[in-house]
Amino acid sequence: MEKDKTTSVQRDKTTSIGRSSLIIRCWLMVVLATLSFSSCGDSSSRRAEQLRLERACTIDTTLSTHVNVDTIDGYASLARLTAESWIMVDDSSGMMLSARDADCRMYPASLTKMMTCLIALEHGNLSDTIVITPDIFVTTDAMVRPGYQFTLRNLLVEMMLQSDNVAAYAIAQHIAGDTLAFVSMMNDKAAYLHMDSTHFANPNGLPNDSNYSTARDLLVLTRYCMADTLFAEIVGTPYADLPLTDGRHMPCWNTNQLLNQYNGCNGVKTGFTRKAGSCLAASVSRPGSSTLTLVLLKSKTHASRFTEAQALFDFGFNVVDALDWH
Repeated sequence: MEKDKTTSVQRDKTTSIGRSSLIIRCWLMVVLATLSFSSCGDSSSRRAEQLRLERACTIDTTLSTHVNVDTIDGYASLARLTAESWIMVDDSSGMMLSARDADCRMYPASLTKMMTCLIALEHGNLSDTIVITPDIFVTTDAMVRPGYQFTLRNLLVEMMLQSDNVAAYAIAQHIAGDTLAFVSMMNDKAAYLHMDSTHFANPNGLPNDSNYSTARDLLVLTRYCMADTLFAEIVGTPYADLPLTDGRHMPCWNTNQLLNQYNGCNGVKTGFTRKAGSCLAASVSRPGSSTLTLVLLKSKTHASRFTEAQALFDFGFNVVDALDWH
């Protein structure tokens, strides 16, 4: 009997060890599978980011080998445009459809805020509360006022729609702790995007000789930003009734009039200072056709930047229709 009991105990121990070993093996398999899935996910994310960057930076300058542009309807009118610099591409191919002095260094004005919004989306918590404090209320043209409180998401909407300079300062300080640290993040991102002729000195584009870019660089930034779903949603919004955290609301109209004036316009940003002139980054998508992206700098007036952008887009879609590969 004693021997039988001993054998039974040994069996129980063996069974217990076997079960424990099985549990450990299963646990290890789960861990390895999780790590493998995470690795695949990371690899997929890296690949997606690489493709996003490549697409934003790709600008094909071989249009003249595909079509005789001076025979395209609307070409002659481009010579009369007042903008000093522009570039327009077909977004899917990167084909440059039109350009004037696209590599000339210019003041970007509030097109700077595209980078500010991008950095905030990448590094911020959209549900954070931001308070407009008196120390950042340095421009009287702002719509926000000291004491106003917004979530980061709503303040980004307010900044991009109304081009609010104080909002840009508030966002910069919230994300990085101070404006200089945030500007450093902006310049690091510009380097990552190969914006080699760009330097930022502030988060809003107010006049500063160290805040400069080119139409080509800003086009890369625009295309990269528009690949972010929330960024595209924000800049494609014609009007927003934004809640403050205290229950009040602020009506915000988008300064980009093309959203209401031009068929298919889905963004992106206006800009103006006396030195920069009237500037515009714009995107237009049409079903069954293409998405065209344009950056236009130093147009003569607020109104002319929109009429000139429309002329460029009209010409651009005519070029797309003439290309064999569409």
